Amino acid sequence: MGSVMFAVANRNDRLGRRRLQQVRSRYSEDPYARLEAQMKKAVAARRSPALHGQGSRLGALALRLHRSGKTWSLQKYFAICGAVGFAAGSIALVQSNAILLSVLVGLLAGLGIPHWLLNRAIQRRTKLFNARFPDAIELLVRGLRSGLPVTETIGVAAHEVPGPVGEEFQAVIDRIKVGRTVDDSLQETANRLATPEFQFFCISLAIQRETGGNLAETLSNLADVLRKRAQMKLKVKAMSSEAKASAYILGSLPFIVFAMVYMVNPDYLGGFFMDDRLIIAGLGGGIWMALGAFIMFKMVSFEI
Repeated sequence: MGSVMFAVANRNDRLGRRRLQQVRSRYSEDPYARLEAQMKKAVAARRSPALHGQGSRLGALALRLHRSGKTWSLQKYFAICGAVGFAAGSIALVQSNAILLSVLVGLLAGLGIPHWLLNRAIQRRTKLFNARFPDAIELLVRGLRSGLPVTETIGVAAHEVPGPVGEEFQAVIDRIKVGRTVDDSLQETANRLATPEFQFFCISLAIQRETGGNLAETLSNLADVLRKRAQMKLKVKAMSSEAKASAYILGSLPFIVFAMVYMVNPDYLGGFFMDDRLIIAGLGGGIWMALGAFIMFKMVSFEI
């Protein structure tokens, strides 16, 4: 009991010291300390307790469907998973006449193929958003310099910038029209997109409101940083392309050789589709090779 009370008292003491340090930094004579404290306060204010809407797995899946730009509902997505799994399992059953293999193929295809397609759609939309987002920020800068308020410039960008950027900005304007604040509307969009670029935008607006200053100049600098960030990503992609190609070749070569040998001499590898022991061994080897390919891919993937 004494140890529990000591731990609680120690935790409260640490929290008190931390809050005192935050207050001291906020009213410090050093301008850099004040700026850092205001930045931490602004970043903390942007955090939402329901970040990314992950209240449940279904909520996270619904958010992924929204990020992909598709108008799919959860029911439609599950129907597609079931149809793909049933079709793949039926084809495997007709070809091999092995029930266990057919069930495994159906489960893997039904869960994996729609998930992979959804990831590709999310990546494609995110890439398009990041490519157009600096242009939208420059449009906001021109609107602010001409005297328009922030909400009006966001509305102009929603109509002028095509693609995902215009759609997300229009969603922000729609939330503002029904009574939501600008902060809440932007943060909801940031939670849905889950991209560092839009988080930078939201944090820049929050810091500007805390510290004051020229918002147009701040956003202009942000657009320049985002463009340089995109250029660095392209440089890293070009430098790591050879290593990624090697990882793709080494990872896919065993599966390609297996398929070619099976096409030339089906009886030689037919046991992998008929014998339960060979089926389990083949699936284990395939999973092991896929894990190795995944590790090699992660080793040559770099985040900027």
